[in-house]
Order: sequence, then C-alpha cells, then structure tokens
Amino acid sequence: MLKQIRLFGDPVLRTPAEPVRDFDAELRNLVRDLTETMLDAPGAGLAAPQIGVGLRVFTYHVDDEPGHLINPSLDLSEDEETDDEGCLSLPGLTFPTKRAYGVVAKGFNMYGDPVTIEGTELLARVVQHETDHLDGVLFIDRLDPQQRKLAMKAIREAEWAGEAVPEIRISPHSTQRIS
Repeated sequence: MLKQIRLFGDPVLRTPAEPVRDFDAELRNLVRDLTETMLDAPGAGLAAPQIGVGLRVFTYHVDDEPGHLINPSLDLSEDEETDDEGCLSLPGLTFPTKRAYGVVAKGFNMYGDPVTIEGTELLARVVQHETDHLDGVLFIDRLDPQQRKLAMKAIREAEWAGEAVPEIRISPHSTQRIS
C-alpha cells in the first residue's frame, strides 16, 4: 500500500529508529509498503522513518535491482566521492554530498536471514543515505557549511515547506531493550 512520505520538519526524520526484533508478517508488509511507495515516488531508496515507522528498515532500487535491508551495519571504503544527492523527504532539492565510494552493508532480510550488500558509487550512496535516515541524519547534515546554508534557503522557499506535520504512529513492535 502506498504511504505518505514525511517531509523535512517532521520529528520522525530526526529520531533514531529502533532495531527490528520481530521478523513477522507485519514486517514483510512494511517492506512491501516501503518498496511500493519508493517505486511510485520514484526514488532510489526509502527508509521506514520516511513513512512514519521508527524501525531500522530500508528499501532500495538501483540498476533495476530492488532490495531491502534490516538492522544494517556498514563498513565504508576510505575512498570518497562527491556527487549530487537528493531525498524524497526534501522533494526537488539536490546538493553535492561527499560519501564513501564503496560499502559493505550487513543486516537481515524480511525473513530474518543474514544479508550482505556490497556496492560502489550509486548503490553505496543509497545504502549510506538510507542508513543515515535510520540514525535520524539527513543528507543536508553532511553538506559543507556553504552548501548547507544554500540548502536551508532552498527548503524555506520550497512549495512544500510549512505543510502540516502528519500524526506520528507508534510502532506496534516492542521497543523494550532485550539483554
């Protein structure tokens, strides 16, 4: 089902997401909703907080390959590249953003099976961008001070700026820490 994408200013985008603990039918529905919403937008990636769900889940679609990753941990290359980057939560805005050139991301699929994603260039950029969302970080946070100032000006002038923030849903999954 298509979901509303949360826009800059919504507190859920700045709140670190909780790890997934239950690999159940509800999680599989979330992955499907994220994928459908991402493809409809269209975007190269979408994280659960962007649709108001505070769980460590994201989907991606790079080089006609869809995928998802749950509870990611990243190992980044030392080589970096700067390229234009945008975000579905900041529609229509792109700015040159420095990222690691390569990534090895480990996590799980929607069934709880271990998954490793290795990529460079766009795939590495998308994995880093979406993992940032899970940590409450937006790509504009990674801009140099001059570009960040330009980004904030563009956000204030955007036609979507100042729209009402949707109601935040509480995750149905337990958020209690398990020792």
